[in-house]
Amino acid sequence: MEIKQTILRNGLKVISAPRPQIESVSFGIWVNTGSADENIEDNGISHFIEHMVFKGTKKRNSLQISEDIENVGGATNAYTSRHFTCFYAKMLKNDLELAADVICDFITDPLFDDGEMIKEKEVVVQEIKQSLDTPDDLVFDYFQETAFPNQASGRTILGPIDTVRNFTAERLRAHLKKHYTANNMIVACVGNVDHDKFVKMIEERMSGVNQDNSFISLEQKYVGGAKIEYKDIEQTHLVLGFEGASYLSEDYYKYSILSTIFGGGMSSRLFQEIREKRGLVYTINSFNQALKKAGVFGIYAGTTPKELNKLLPVVATEIKKLVNEKVSDCELNRAKTQIKASLLMSLESSSTTAEIMARQMLLFNRVIPTEELVAKIESVSKDDLQNIAQNIFTSNPTYALLGSSDVEYPSFEDVKNMLKLG
Repeated sequence: MEIKQTILRNGLKVISAPRPQIESVSFGIWVNTGSADENIEDNGISHFIEHMVFKGTKKRNSLQISEDIENVGGATNAYTSRHFTCFYAKMLKNDLELAADVICDFITDPLFDDGEMIKEKEVVVQEIKQSLDTPDDLVFDYFQETAFPNQASGRTILGPIDTVRNFTAERLRAHLKKHYTANNMIVACVGNVDHDKFVKMIEERMSGVNQDNSFISLEQKYVGGAKIEYKDIEQTHLVLGFEGASYLSEDYYKYSILSTIFGGGMSSRLFQEIREKRGLVYTINSFNQALKKAGVFGIYAGTTPKELNKLLPVVATEIKKLVNEKVSDCELNRAKTQIKASLLMSLESSSTTAEIMARQMLLFNRVIPTEELVAKIESVSKDDLQNIAQNIFTSNPTYALLGSSDVEYPSFEDVKNMLKLG
């Protein structure tokens, strides 16, 4: 994959991957900030800014933004994560400049109109309430809060209702000025794009963006602990976690491969042993949730309350097998193939490719060649995975559970005793 890069005078990096054989372009601006960079007083502000830029800029009101994009058959959207905020569009190749004009306006000239803010706050409040009514979302919020207590990484992306309702235009502009700086953003485009013309489009619109980057990334320290909450629901939702790998860890792919073997699909150990053989769950999987400076290796299960006491000992037994026995050649090869296939198939999408390029630039200051990533995956051995398993499952666990108040659930001490390695 050919990657072209230009750095503007203010330090803004503009990258593209030309694909002249297709008729479209995927374009976006990725900002190196999210909820993990928010003080407690501003929890949710990154997500709220993502909403508010669509409510109007100096050139276009909310309706005009939608009409201008949709009149040419394009689509635009945005998202906020713990580490990144992204604004993106997909258009036919001849409409790239329109996309650039709209998206760049989000960064340089958002209005943050008081009347629109009042309305949009209530929209976000509804989004928060919807999340609170979704148990398998809510249990992950509890899990994150318990794994990273009293840290930005442990707070929700959406923020608390009262905090959101107190946001002002001045606070949004201050956040933009501090975080949306030229050396804290990547502009990326993949598709039928002429790089030099693309650079000129961005330079005309973003050369005035401030270069200074004064914010300091906040601490991320995995701690662990327990949180059990009760709700009038039929199913029990469980997330059990341990210390994992960060995006920047040399062991990142070892954790990913181990997670794939353990609970990454229908052929994984957890799925086969707990769902297929015993019928204890409808859903069970494992994951390595990476942050910039930390990570969590976790297991999620949704089950009935009466099955939980059967489920936890089986999970503990499977954990001990990972620690005490090497995985098979078949498991290792299958996991490597799954991860490589997922990576290579994702690169067929111009939108996903743009996102991968931008994230790699923000994390590593370069786009990592696919061949290098494949080589890292291939280099993982069975000994590596056993060593990683020993590191993971000797760390302090995180036990988050959401279920009916009519049931007495295993305590944190019960769970830790089940997990003791010997």
